[in-house]
Amino acid sequence: MAYVVTQSCCADASCVIACPVNCIHPAPGEPGFAEAEMLYVDATACVGCGACATACPVDAIKPDSVLTPQEQPFVAINADYYDCFPHLDRRPLAATVPQRRLGRGGRRRVAIVGAGPAGLYTADELLKHPEISVDVYDRLPTPYGLVRAGVAPDHQHTKQVERLFRAIEEQPGFRYFLGVEIGRDLTLAELQAQYDAVVYAVGASADRSLGIDGEHLRGSLSATDLVGWYNGHPDQVDLEVPLDGASGRAVVVGNGNVALDVARILALDPSALEHTDIAALPWAALCRSGVREVVVLGRRGPADAAFTLPELVGLAGLAESGALDVVVDTGGASLPTGTRKLEVLARLASRPVTPAHHGVRRIVLRFHTRPTRILGDATTGVRGVEVERDGTTEVVDADIVLRAIGYRGRPVRDLPHDEATGTVPHVAGRVRPGLYVAGWVKRGPTGFIGTNKSCAEETVASLLDDLDDPDESVSGLPAPVGTAASIAAVVAGRRPDLVDLAGWRAIDAEERRRGERRGRPRAKIVDVDEMTRVAHPPSAAGPDRRGYPSLRRLVTGRDRRT
Repeated sequence: MAYVVTQSCCADASCVIACPVNCIHPAPGEPGFAEAEMLYVDATACVGCGACATACPVDAIKPDSVLTPQEQPFVAINADYYDCFPHLDRRPLAATVPQRRLGRGGRRRVAIVGAGPAGLYTADELLKHPEISVDVYDRLPTPYGLVRAGVAPDHQHTKQVERLFRAIEEQPGFRYFLGVEIGRDLTLAELQAQYDAVVYAVGASADRSLGIDGEHLRGSLSATDLVGWYNGHPDQVDLEVPLDGASGRAVVVGNGNVALDVARILALDPSALEHTDIAALPWAALCRSGVREVVVLGRRGPADAAFTLPELVGLAGLAESGALDVVVDTGGASLPTGTRKLEVLARLASRPVTPAHHGVRRIVLRFHTRPTRILGDATTGVRGVEVERDGTTEVVDADIVLRAIGYRGRPVRDLPHDEATGTVPHVAGRVRPGLYVAGWVKRGPTGFIGTNKSCAEETVASLLDDLDDPDESVSGLPAPVGTAASIAAVVAGRRPDLVDLAGWRAIDAEERRRGERRGRPRAKIVDVDEMTRVAHPPSAAGPDRRGYPSLRRLVTGRDRRT
């Protein structure tokens, strides 16, 4: 029995460390580790001990004997890697180095702005140094960023990375200041006065526009907003999503993973989502939806498709199980060959198309097609999309058009901004000594959840170099004022309803309790005021689950309730 990796990697590398025979690659220090779509188990070297499966935080590794029919392609996918990269010597390419320690003594405090994967991986890297404490700020009362509000609800295995984040939160020296917006409640200058360093990890929250006529009609939406809507993001609770139009069709422009996610959620029978953490009102709306076909437009050909192999394999599995009909439309052009992704597309293209009157919902992967304008008017909203393929123009009837052509970073108050890349200019994460960036605000919207780990390692290395600089006139890092308690007092004075770790634990527990009653992993609270009330029950003056007094009690000596 051999073990098989079945999804994209979180880059935690626990499985690599756990493997006694070094059969999981690429490993840390090897080419491609941080950028790889996934890791691969060498079946010829695997001894079937299961240590990797036990160590994997997202349950991505399974014995080949228990794979579902939809997961069987991953056996060949894992083997393909070793056909190209045998790793016969089984020696790691990078030696383990001793844990770095700061050369200059004393306690150090670092503020991290953003509680998504980038922020939490950065906190994890910093907390490896016992002399450093970390305060993580976020404008929402809940952490985890796109893991909570961006991962599709039918990908619950991906969301299990939350277990890693929970372990980070439990480390000594970690604090949350949630529901606190930097730039509104506190300024960057105020943070820098209180901390040795500040790291921004705020992501890229905007979407790219198509730049065509009709893009602002009712029913023309960004996939970013739709993902937030069905995931219960407070900013998108009131998003108008017209799912009951006469055409019964939605069009998604783009062919990355987000495009496949939104197409799948719109096309799946809602019963397939009933036991996920999809937000309640969007699920009810999908139950009433008239959408029966989702057309995914790719401007280029199948070989250039941006979606990853694991996402495509998952879609193919739905088609082969009968949950969806998937059509590959190349406009008559032959499918190229040469990669496993193209082989999966060819397998989908060879499947017989289920007649529309059979009632099976359909996703059409249409390549070599460029949208030229969105049709409709202010009264009726979207009615269709004019598209061009090989010089020929036609109209695809649709009631909703979703642009899924990438995220884009907005300017961040008090930080420089590169308009061309949508990022903050930096060198190895350093904006200037004392101010740093990590995640998408640093590198742009690229990579996977686990990519943030190597990104955080680079930024933290630059930060530690500055903290260790013996010449403060060069590093520009003056000693901060105040103490941990005085910082908490300042923040609580600005935001008396802030949510700390104990408050987040209360929200999390309540969501899980409500979800358990409905057979779901959680039932998300989507109203910010309700989150705040749950975070501050009458007993909030008591200790948090680690035995420490609540932040509010520590700072004010009493509890405030909203």
